[in-house]
Amino acid sequence: MHKIRTYNAISSKGLDRFSTEKYEVGSDLSDPHGFILRSQKLHDEQVPESLLAVARAGAGVNNVPVADYTDQGIVVFNSPGANANAVKELIVAGLLLGSRDIYGGMNYVQQLDHIDDAAEMGKLLEKEKKRFAGSEIMGKTLGVVGLGAIGSIIANLALDLGMDVIGYDPAISVEAAWQLSSRVERMESLEALLAKSDFVTLHVPAIPATKHLINSETLAVMKPTAKILNFAREEIVSTEDMVKALDNGVIAGYIGDFPAPEFLGRNDVLVMPHIGASTAEAEENCAVMAANQLMDYIENGNIHNSVNFPPTKMVRNGSCRLTFANKNVPKVLGNVLSILADFDLNVVDMVNKSRNEVAYNIIDIEAELSSQIVEKIQAVEGVIRVRVI
Repeated sequence: MHKIRTYNAISSKGLDRFSTEKYEVGSDLSDPHGFILRSQKLHDEQVPESLLAVARAGAGVNNVPVADYTDQGIVVFNSPGANANAVKELIVAGLLLGSRDIYGGMNYVQQLDHIDDAAEMGKLLEKEKKRFAGSEIMGKTLGVVGLGAIGSIIANLALDLGMDVIGYDPAISVEAAWQLSSRVERMESLEALLAKSDFVTLHVPAIPATKHLINSETLAVMKPTAKILNFAREEIVSTEDMVKALDNGVIAGYIGDFPAPEFLGRNDVLVMPHIGASTAEAEENCAVMAANQLMDYIENGNIHNSVNFPPTKMVRNGSCRLTFANKNVPKVLGNVLSILADFDLNVVDMVNKSRNEVAYNIIDIEAELSSQIVEKIQAVEGVIRVRVI
């Protein structure tokens, strides 16, 4: 029986994927084989020796000590794209709110509760509505920074809304490139994109290279009428530099999903309480994807959508499956295969993948592996973790 420890409120549609015949699921299980979570911070959590994998029902993994888990051979999964539609819809709302003073107009109407006569209210609104006039997004240029799962969707949608779309992503994947319309103009640098855009939407992960990607220097190249949308990660934008840019008229506005005290009370800032993925559908999609990935790894050793291990998948062959993670150095795989050969074990099929400092292997073997063989493999220099499935 495999044990899955849950954190946070995980959608039942995801948890129901774990069959009761194979899995025990709960929030207080000891010796768990897997974690499934949303926002729970794991940095101070004790790591059980039994833990094989962690599945995050969402895209970001800042709440998971990924490097520490990698050293222990623990696979960390996320759920990229599962909440893409929810974020997409909120970004469209942000674009419209940023181009027309919809929010200001709605607040103004709510302040007219002292007027009882509908005709009088109508006359006043007709007189005052010009205060909330804005502009249309059709014909404006949208710059998309990061053309992954969500960025490419936004780029294509903006084209359908009549916008000119430019994009910048030095590490765009082949899969994302196929999803992207040929009408999206690729820019050679972030600065080139910022200088040309009327609106900029950010879709990059929070990693050291992207911390404060939007700062005083990058803001300085933008149009004074431009606005930035950040529904990706708070750390990508320097709050201090953004406030200075708004105060000095360097840009016209900031729309985001990450409130900060410095942004409150400003007419040129629209911030929301981190609700980009807060829809029932997004939570269900993320939970289902996280559960499926966790099960496939536990039952078959396959890896899909991991943030620290290479994507590795192989159809089951043979009676026994061996998987092992190792440091990405020479001779480790060869030494393991030599051990199997010494015991006259025939390899039916195998796959070997690497990612940065770590490598991962799936080997199907005709016969069962004894504890003696497993111990010998575990003892090979560079091997981090061995499993027999």
